[in-house]
Amino acid sequence: MTQILDSLADIANQYDVLLVDLWGCVHNGVTAYQDAVAALKGFKRGGGTVVLLTNAPRSRDEVAKQLVRLNVPEDCYDSIATSGDSARAAMFRGAVGEKIWFMGQPFDESFFAPMDLIDDPAPIQRVELENAEGIVCCGPFDPMADPSVNRPHFLYAKQKGQKLLCANPDIVVDRGETREWCAGALAALYTEMGGESLYFGKPHPPIYDLARRRLAALDRDVDPSRILAIGDGAHTDIDGAMGEDIDSLFISGGLAAAETKTSHQPDPDALNAYIQKEKIAPTYTIGQLR
Repeated sequence: MTQILDSLADIANQYDVLLVDLWGCVHNGVTAYQDAVAALKGFKRGGGTVVLLTNAPRSRDEVAKQLVRLNVPEDCYDSIATSGDSARAAMFRGAVGEKIWFMGQPFDESFFAPMDLIDDPAPIQRVELENAEGIVCCGPFDPMADPSVNRPHFLYAKQKGQKLLCANPDIVVDRGETREWCAGALAALYTEMGGESLYFGKPHPPIYDLARRRLAALDRDVDPSRILAIGDGAHTDIDGAMGEDIDSLFISGGLAAAETKTSHQPDPDALNAYIQKEKIAPTYTIGQLR
């Protein structure tokens, strides 16, 4: 059974690196959680390294700009690994062809910015669906609309054999008090309809490979037993940690706050029922990162 913690400091000396989810753990899409910021600063003061590991469908530079707007200070982390960068690398290597139909909102269009790390990148063109070889999905056109509104587009794409590159495997996210659909919900629908979806964020291996490269760039060669993943997503953060065989800290007051009856801390019985239902095994749990 998972161990419920009072604070990150209770176990900080057991780990050298934190892989920390952003949305729902460090901020709520509107502003930073100051207790979480303080916890990360404390870990760094003790000599630890913090890599923000996010399913944001954009580059780490764009995420860093967003963090400034959300009042997340630069001195609470060391590096950022995004599903966007992992997916962008695949796109520029031609994973879904060169003629691309794009799904997302205007602020996601930085996904197509040049990527210096890719030698001889594919000449990507954005086209209409009927002319496309594949789909890049950063999210729905309308995050409040049920994903099923995309069925007509997906039926056509499936019949044409188009692959869908999913830049954000998250199903939903809470922006303040409002729950929104993410790219993962669209990719799941496309797969359910018989299409092929390609994933690059948590819980899938490419983003963890990217995190290791970020650590290598910081000259950190860390034993996996000294890495702790932190997040509020049962099937992104916790499943991903389990797949990588690293310890995890589940933030029960995020996406699963209602199911785990979390206010300051989760209700132990509700938490245990949720863990069993979702078939996850977090090493530790805490209501909010602090």
